[in-house]
Amino acid sequence: MVNVTIDGRSVSVPEHTTILDAAVQAGIGIPTLCFLKDLNEIGSCRVCVVEIEGIDQLVAACNNYVLEGMVVRTNSPKVRMARKANVELLLSQHDSECTSCVRSGNCTLQTVANDLGITVMPYAKHLPGQPWDQEFPLIRNNDKCINCLRCIQVCDKVQATGIWTLTNRASHTSVGVRGGAAIAATDCSLCGQCITHCPVGALRERDDTDRVFDALADSKKTVIVQVAPAVRTAWGEGVGLTHEEASVGRLVACLKELGFDYVFDTDFSADLTIMEEGSELLDRIEHPEHGPLPMFTSCCPGWVRFIKSHYPELTAHLSTAKSPHQMFGATLKSYWAEKIGVDPHDVFVVSIMPCLAKKAEIAEPNQNDACGDPDVDVSLTVRELDRMIRADHIDARSLADADFDDPLGIATGAGHIFGATGGVMDAALRSAYFLLTGENPDPDAFTAVRGLEGWKEATFDMGGTPVRVAVASGLANTKRLLDALKAGEVAYDFIEIMACPGGCAGGGGQPIHDGFELADMRGNILWTMDKDMKLRFSHENPSIKLVYSEYFGAPLSHKAHHLLHTDHFGWEMPLAPGVEAPQTAQ
Repeated sequence: MVNVTIDGRSVSVPEHTTILDAAVQAGIGIPTLCFLKDLNEIGSCRVCVVEIEGIDQLVAACNNYVLEGMVVRTNSPKVRMARKANVELLLSQHDSECTSCVRSGNCTLQTVANDLGITVMPYAKHLPGQPWDQEFPLIRNNDKCINCLRCIQVCDKVQATGIWTLTNRASHTSVGVRGGAAIAATDCSLCGQCITHCPVGALRERDDTDRVFDALADSKKTVIVQVAPAVRTAWGEGVGLTHEEASVGRLVACLKELGFDYVFDTDFSADLTIMEEGSELLDRIEHPEHGPLPMFTSCCPGWVRFIKSHYPELTAHLSTAKSPHQMFGATLKSYWAEKIGVDPHDVFVVSIMPCLAKKAEIAEPNQNDACGDPDVDVSLTVRELDRMIRADHIDARSLADADFDDPLGIATGAGHIFGATGGVMDAALRSAYFLLTGENPDPDAFTAVRGLEGWKEATFDMGGTPVRVAVASGLANTKRLLDALKAGEVAYDFIEIMACPGGCAGGGGQPIHDGFELADMRGNILWTMDKDMKLRFSHENPSIKLVYSEYFGAPLSHKAHHLLHTDHFGWEMPLAPGVEAPQTAQ
């Protein structure tokens, strides 16, 4: 243990503790901009500088260790003067039009500048003004970039994709796309982790809220919204609600206040996905000619983009099942449109997703099976939803809970857990066991696939049939798993992959809390919801039984294949070599 004094407070900490961490243990906050623990500890922003007694030079607190007897001052006049000068220099190369920035009020640079009392800019502005494709789902504004390098580190180390790099030198240094390519021509997975780890507004999603407001104002349109499982864990964060106040019912009430004609739960189509994907897995096990094993889940479009660009030779291993919100869109523009007697071309489907990659998924050329129009018209992030609620001046706290619309608003606990890593696997195994044995397993029999560990594996006895499974979240973990699979070091029957660490609960479209990773907390909300549900098996959902009896017939039927499944070879990533679809018997 090392004894140090920080701002007059004595604290004892283990050796190799940074000054920043020691200050936290002493109850003292030191501002940071570039710092991400264990990921980006480069001390580049110089905002966390502190004064050490006996040393003339100020040092960065984030990457310097404490020493025995060290006396540290975190806010001395010398520190404040240097910190203020550093932030003023950053602001001289930063677009400070906060009123038009999506991060205004939730920007670390804005907070630090305000805390330092910076009201006058002593330096002339120098903004690079680099162009960007405003139609791409991921928007970068280099005029707001502060070169903290967080996006580079997250993309390289956590997501193994390497989209971003540092370009130019000296005062012309900036972050850009590797190789100077246009972003649409890269193999970006659109996981959105660079957005959620950016401390300012240099990275954001393409804003599609105006398209939704326009649809809501069009009397000819029947506007339907669906809400993904992980949205219920986070939507209130952007409108000032506690997690206790941000109930699912209150979310439904907000959506009805916004003017949606129908509000449905994507958890329903998560149950539908289990029926199709689980049946497909069993079909592949019994009939290997129908598709190779291991079968990969296909509900995460960020993961699908990753495999098609980095491991295109494994594309055939993907389940042909569409993602849940695409299944729901196709169902709404076929079965539901017929049921309520409207032209499917007049049905406008909006998805609220914790995800950025969904914006690209809905535009894929083969996601239009119901009527020729896109199955889903607009996909919004949770952040966009919260902006719509604020823009419409809705006081969410004052609203009473409302119910999802029937009959497609009923979901099970199995549908809820789709938003957490391991949830798709857990839900699929519950119904696969039933389909194999005719009996329900203990719904908590598959807990080995739960938790935040980046790569989990297990073998389950499915009524005499052993099934080897693996679960990974985060694309660096995915890369490790796929490399081991290709090398013959591991063997599985079924693999669940989610692009974002922790799954959709930690998705790139979720509300941003700089410096905090909330996937675990949000995921636990979903597991608790599942535990409290009376219905915990997808095959017991009465709405699922209804839609099959009235429309689809059975899982993997001809109509189900047409509307609920897709051809992953029907589109290509920009940098992926062409891989022809294998000829398989159906």
